[in-house]
Amino acid sequence: MRFWFGQNTIAKVFKNRWLRWNTIYLLATTVIAVVVAFLVNWAVGIILLLLGIIGLVMSLSQLQHLAGETEQYLSDLTYEVQNSQQEALLEMPIGIIIMNSKDVVRWANPYMVKYFGDDIVVGDKLENSVPELAKIVEEHRDDSQPAVVTWRDRQFEFRYQKRFNNIYLMDITKYEEINQRYINERLFLGNIYLDNYVELTQGMSDSDVSNLHNYVTSELSDWADKFNLLLKVIDDDNYLLLGHEIDLHKLEERKFKILDTIRENTSKMNSPVTLSVGISYGQTDFIKLADTAQRNLDLALGRGGDQVVVRAEDEQARFFGGKTNPMEKRTRVRARVMSHAFQELMNQADQIFVVGHTNPDMDSMGACLGIRRIAEMNDKKCWIVLDQERLHSDVAKLLFQFKDYQSIEDCIISPEEALDKATDKSLLVMVDHSKVSLSMAPKLYERLTNRTVIIDHHRRGEEFPENPLLVYIEPYASSTCELITEMFEYQPREGKGLNKIEATAMLTGIEVDTKNFIQNSGTRTFDAASYLRSAGADGQLIQYFMKENVDDFMERNHLIANTKFVDDKIALCVGPDDKIYDIVTAAQAADMLLQVEGVSASFVITRRSSDTIGISARSVGDYNVQIIMEKMGGGGHLGNAATQIKGHSIDEVKQQLLDILQSKDDTEETEE
Repeated sequence: MRFWFGQNTIAKVFKNRWLRWNTIYLLATTVIAVVVAFLVNWAVGIILLLLGIIGLVMSLSQLQHLAGETEQYLSDLTYEVQNSQQEALLEMPIGIIIMNSKDVVRWANPYMVKYFGDDIVVGDKLENSVPELAKIVEEHRDDSQPAVVTWRDRQFEFRYQKRFNNIYLMDITKYEEINQRYINERLFLGNIYLDNYVELTQGMSDSDVSNLHNYVTSELSDWADKFNLLLKVIDDDNYLLLGHEIDLHKLEERKFKILDTIRENTSKMNSPVTLSVGISYGQTDFIKLADTAQRNLDLALGRGGDQVVVRAEDEQARFFGGKTNPMEKRTRVRARVMSHAFQELMNQADQIFVVGHTNPDMDSMGACLGIRRIAEMNDKKCWIVLDQERLHSDVAKLLFQFKDYQSIEDCIISPEEALDKATDKSLLVMVDHSKVSLSMAPKLYERLTNRTVIIDHHRRGEEFPENPLLVYIEPYASSTCELITEMFEYQPREGKGLNKIEATAMLTGIEVDTKNFIQNSGTRTFDAASYLRSAGADGQLIQYFMKENVDDFMERNHLIANTKFVDDKIALCVGPDDKIYDIVTAAQAADMLLQVEGVSASFVITRRSSDTIGISARSVGDYNVQIIMEKMGGGGHLGNAATQIKGHSIDEVKQQLLDILQSKDDTEETEE
């Protein structure tokens, strides 16, 4: 009886819920059957009682046996799982380190121990025994996702379990090597364009043209062979470049010295050829790869040529070269084409808005007046968008002169008024800038994003409107006023030419940007100036606009007195942190510092507002100040650039500039 109804048997049977209910069901059924049998016939009841007892005993015996086997199976399974877990901790190819809350190592599995070599880590703080690994833990302690780290010349997938202070390391060196090989063997595509080949060869004999083309092609072919690249001639001035990304990295390390080689050697032949190259990578789709390469080439050309732009589709561009000022073109075809294209866009618009950059100068204002006059010559209404809160003295003097020109004064509106007037058929013209962040009316641009025209003479930067209808950027031009002046030749002339104040403002803009025709002045600059002079530009009025008051004069000289020199070639002028300087004052100070003997570049750092620091940068050509300013969020030309930085002090901006200047490699070694 104890065997069947003892504590162990009852516990085993009734421990399982399904067995327990099965037993209760059998017992209840047997009792009911016996009671009914006794009510019918006592003999039948006795027989059924005996049969019920026998069946119940047999059922309990089977259930007890089943419960025992189930318990044994679960016990064996539990043992096997626990044993497998222990074996896995000791044998699986994942490093495990268990630490306490003070980063003292309590245990490490054998797989992890082999990476420690002779170092004893258990019982010691991780930073004492394995400082490199402790540093990795500190860097990735709060990461929610596994990180790929390098430790002891191996690469691991690292995870830190903060709750239990556990470290897990999986060696993925082999897989990373495969991944790196895949990346290295991905293809890059490049477009090479000879910037000035057409202009150079116009006056050359056939034999000289052939010799020049053969030299350039031969030099490029040797360069391509040296770096395992495929070079294909597409046209006289266009080449296709194909190679692996690992070779692209080698080209970047050598700063694409092929640009300097060809430019210097062809200069000795009295035919200086410059190259522009657009390179894209990181894509498996050849159509997208080709599109990105073409956009990069367009960017290189928009920045003045003689440079390489390397960029993947969603990455920031990297620039190489750009050491020379762009050469002036000898044809007016582009000006005529752009003028006619602009006319077509105006004819399709109900009204035109023209906007310059913030803190407008005379070039910006003169360009706005020129566009307004072109619109009027085509019988279109044009609004000049101008924020009159902060104007320099020359622009303020110009606006004062508008009292005698009511038609111009009535066309000047604020950015808010322009936003109210804009319609889906309006046309926005951005002059003297191509960065939306520098625009005087950024909200108006957002309203007319797909109805925008850009006319500028600055080198094109990475920040650029996505879908402009027309882009007329010529970095070789002295000013935007020069570009717009050339467009007048191809406009209707029924008694609607430039008036005196418009011609004077545009000529002032050219004089200001060329420093009185000293810098960036080509033959077309003087042609434009001659045209404006014949249109009534007043020299005495220009002098009046360009005169500065005594306070500005003294402020600039006081600013220059704070100048210090870096490497005896760079003049660095830093204004006090508690004084706000006008942007023109800083620019004039930078220009004047270039006149000092031995100075190749000048940088003037001043506070422009309570939260903004500005830098005006100038160069005589030895330094590419455009690239330096682009690294600090600005842009401009090779010899004339600037930037504005918010949320930093004067000293922080100064240190940032010094770090960039010290890291700049002005003695790049040539390709071996």
